Amino acid sequence: MSVVHVVRFEFENGIHWGVIRRGRITPVPGTFATTGDFISNNSVEALAQLKGQELDENKVKLLSPLTRNQQFVCQGANYRQHMIESGMDPDAKKYNMIFTKATSCLVPVDSLLIKPKSVRFLDYEIELGLVMKRAITGAVSVTEANLHAFIAGVVIVNDYSARDIQIPQMQFYKGKSFRTFGPVGPYLCLLGPEDMHYLKALNLRLTVNDEVRQSDSTANLVYGPAETLTELSGVQDLAPGDLIATGTPAGCALSIPSPAKQRIAALMPEATKWKLFLKAQEGRTQYLKHGDVVEARIRSADGVIDLGVQRNRVVGEA
Repeated sequence: MSVVHVVRFEFENGIHWGVIRRGRITPVPGTFATTGDFISNNSVEALAQLKGQELDENKVKLLSPLTRNQQFVCQGANYRQHMIESGMDPDAKKYNMIFTKATSCLVPVDSLLIKPKSVRFLDYEIELGLVMKRAITGAVSVTEANLHAFIAGVVIVNDYSARDIQIPQMQFYKGKSFRTFGPVGPYLCLLGPEDMHYLKALNLRLTVNDEVRQSDSTANLVYGPAETLTELSGVQDLAPGDLIATGTPAGCALSIPSPAKQRIAALMPEATKWKLFLKAQEGRTQYLKHGDVVEARIRSADGVIDLGVQRNRVVGEA
């Protein structure tokens, strides 16, 4: 087993990478401007053996382990119960929903979540993020046996979403890309080949003001990492350090009409349909408001993988 938790942090006016163990950080020698640079120049085996000066985690400022030059690719409706919650039939859906977020939404995990004045329905989405290990420049077949060659590690992602823009305007990119809508980290957990089985056994838990809203396991992903990477490789290039957010479990604030109601709505004028949709969302008290505190955690049952805690407080746009 060669699981290693790493952080990117600011200390004494410099940005560094380090291995974190029980709240103590051992800085990694060298300068790495991007997540891809760090991954390409450091093996999980060498990092596991790293020794040296230690810093207290509380004495540094943790940054997102994903730098803004990397791609931010997302899967949608990828947990069975979330698909049902979103008005989809899991047995009828035969495609992997893919979209992207602007990398300018990437922020450290303890950042304030800024609710734009134009956004009425701000939602949360805890997700497991996969960080790429190697470049993909053409179609490849990724399997459980060779997955370790493509995936370096995992992080927590919160895919905050403005539902009144994403759904009625059919603007996933715009509704999910406002600044601060993409906290990543705090820890990037690098995995060895023998640790890939954990990708199917991580527990996700999100609370709002200490109330559990989302709780599920990656065992319930519909399209897994190998299948998704195989499909994406036929579409686009990926580089070391790029991020793939794998979808969120059930429990979001968003309420989608049943398939039967959607068929009825399809017969209505567009303005009428979306007016009814927005009216239905007004009754959802789960949407985030000024002062709410969102916490997200992902870990394995045995504690070997613990991706830390994301904590964001919602504030209105100044």
